[in-house]
This record gives sequence, C-alpha cells and structure tokens, in this order.
Amino acid sequence: MNPMQIKIEEATKQGKMGLIPYLPAGFPNREQFWKELEELDAAGVSVIEIGMPFSDPVADGPVVEKAALKCLADGINLTWILDELKKRKGQFNAALLLMGYLNPVYQYGVDKFAADCEAAGVSGLIIADIPLEESGFLKKALTPHGVSLVPLVGLNTSKERMKLYAENASGFCYFVSVLGTTGQRESLPERIKEKLAEAKEVFDIPIALGFGIKHPDQLTQFEGLMDAAVFGSALITHIENGNSSAEFMEPWI
Repeated sequence: MNPMQIKIEEATKQGKMGLIPYLPAGFPNREQFWKELEELDAAGVSVIEIGMPFSDPVADGPVVEKAALKCLADGINLTWILDELKKRKGQFNAALLLMGYLNPVYQYGVDKFAADCEAAGVSGLIIADIPLEESGFLKKALTPHGVSLVPLVGLNTSKERMKLYAENASGFCYFVSVLGTTGQRESLPERIKEKLAEAKEVFDIPIALGFGIKHPDQLTQFEGLMDAAVFGSALITHIENGNSSAEFMEPWI
C-alpha cells in the first residue's frame, strides 16, 4: 500500500480527516521553505504536497501562480527539489507528494525522475495537464519505484470515467471541487456532495477534496464523503503575511 494511503487511513482510524497542505518548492525562500515543511509535519499532516514551479501553471489560481513564479525567479527547479529532498529522506513523518506539470518532468527525463523520486522519499505525483489516455508511459516509469500517479477527478467527471481512473489507482484520489483554478472560495458547489458520493462508490482508495478550501468549517457538510482535505492558497497567503505554518494549522488540528 502506498504511504499516502497509509497516512490518510491512519488519520481516519483516529476519527480525523487526513490533511494535505500544499506549498511551492522554495517558497517563500529556500531556507524558510524547509522550516515551513517541518512545522506542517509537526502538526501531524498526512501528506505534504510540494509544488514543482512551472512557467505556465494552467490549473493554478493567482496566489499559487504568483508564488510559483517567484520560486522560478529564485532558480528553483526539479534538480534542486529532488537533491534537497534526498538530503532529508526519512526526516518527515508525512508522506511526500510532488505536484506540477508534464513539461519539466519530461525535460528532466521520465525514467530518471521516477528513480530520483524514490531516492528522495517521494510517494506520489500529480500532473495536472496529462489526461488519463496519455498517462500510461508515466505510470509505467513510476510504478517500479513505488510512486503513485494520483488521479484527478471532478464535477465534470462521469461515473464511467471515474471507473477508468480507479483501475489500478493507488495513494488517493484527488477530487477537484470546482471547475476552475485553485484559490480560496467562500462557498463550494452544492453538487459536490453528489459527485463525492459517486467517487466514494467507485474508488477503493481515500478521497481527498481540494481547490477552494481555506478553513475546516467549509468541510463539515461533506462528512462521510471525503477522507482528506487539500489546501494551498490560504496557507501561501498566511505565510506571505508573515505568519507561520504552525499557526495556520491550529484550526485544523
């Protein structure tokens, strides 16, 4: 079983929700980034999602895009991310997940990337711009190294298509709460309940809800329909305002 699934199910057994915070690698700067990750880990999160900065982040809202572009300007790239994670392998209790887009991974070399993910202790990968039909070569490279390609489904994903994603899926399923980019929202679409119920029926791995989440109070209406929450923009804004990840996590724990 993939470590991401193990960590989320550990939280479930304790009557808690799995927590998956997102930060772009190298944000707000190279040194503080690792301090923020240490605070998130100390708060007991299940998975830490690390963004791989890219110049054309089509799924990212303005907050995440601005942070990612800053990281790119600071020289953050896949080599730095994986080399620094290798130095810290085994130091995090949470499972580690990389999120980004295909171009940097392809340029890095898919087979080399998969091997270096394993060497760095990375358990999962989200590629936001690769459809199911074109993901086979990536899964083939990742699987021998114990890295799960996390499926992305949402409000416009039919139950039949969910079943295709569910075949050989591992880690967790990322349910995108809105038709749009990432970012904080005051409310979430009512139809999420219906579609989460479908996802719960189809997948035998945990379901994580992401996009638009800024506070745990938003999620009480989805109790029993999701196993974990992903949040990024609210955390990034909190850190930009001079606050710590530990403070941000207080309402969540």
